[in-house]
Amino acid sequence: MNLTLILMIAAAVAGLVVLGIIISFFNVWLRAWLSGAYVSIFNLVAMRLRGVPYGVIVEARIRAGKAGIDVDVNDIEAQYLAGGNVIACVQALIAAQKARIELDWQRACAIDLATKGSGKSVEEAVRTSVDPKVIDCPNPESGRITIDGVAKDGIQVKVRARVTVRTNLDRFVGGAKEETIIARVGEGIVTTIGSADTYKVVLESPDSISKVVLKRGLDVGTAFEILSIDIADVDVGENVGAKLQEAQAEANKSIAQAQAEIRRAAAVALEQEMKAKVQEMQAKVVAAQAEVPLAMAEAFRNGKLGVMDYYRMENVQADTGMRKSISNTDETK
Repeated sequence: MNLTLILMIAAAVAGLVVLGIIISFFNVWLRAWLSGAYVSIFNLVAMRLRGVPYGVIVEARIRAGKAGIDVDVNDIEAQYLAGGNVIACVQALIAAQKARIELDWQRACAIDLATKGSGKSVEEAVRTSVDPKVIDCPNPESGRITIDGVAKDGIQVKVRARVTVRTNLDRFVGGAKEETIIARVGEGIVTTIGSADTYKVVLESPDSISKVVLKRGLDVGTAFEILSIDIADVDVGENVGAKLQEAQAEANKSIAQAQAEIRRAAAVALEQEMKAKVQEMQAKVVAAQAEVPLAMAEAFRNGKLGVMDYYRMENVQADTGMRKSISNTDETK
């Protein structure tokens, strides 16, 4: 008796669980059927077994169907299993249809997966294609507020630009993003300023910068189409040319001082060398003078020099010394 009661209770519980599951499937199935986006019970059960939230899949199909877009439930499920946001893809399709932009389900799914983890979304891509966005150049988040270039006259010009872009859905997958647009526009601005003969030309016609930059086709290979480049601010910076000339002059001065010091050191060394040579010559003179008495003594012994010759030589030397002393006295006076 107890066993029969237990089995009856277990059967009742199992029946309630099955009934609840059937009711849940039935509610989703009925809502899809009444919305004109029919999904079979077998598909719902199969999605449940695959761990797919069939409610989200049916909701996406209903939204697409109400907008007049026919998307197969298997395609929606495949996008979910690939890690995509099926609701966002459907919303992007609806927005593109209202804006008369050509966008099919496969391309929307590709854009959705391409923007995953980048902070962007397929809805934003379509919205930007409808409503162009403005990109500041340079990006304030980079820590710089102006793009600096130097004209041919050496004057620095600081420019801040605003680039209006529209998403090109055909190139969005695999195309370069905003950072590339900012880098290319910045390069074009610097090149244009550098080709100007004087900074006054840039100040007088800042629109010439945008015209030149636009002609360069900077949106090639990017996910955007550049509509316009507007110069928001132009300002004069430092005189870079004068600073460079000043730095060059200082460098030349240092080089000249170093070369002069080298020449002075060489002159001092040469002077010391000459002094050493003079001392050497004087030593030779002293040595030669020391030989004179010896030679005279040798001449006396050999009879080649007499006493009178010696006295006459002494008189000549004394007379020469007297004349030198007299000449020195006259020069002093």
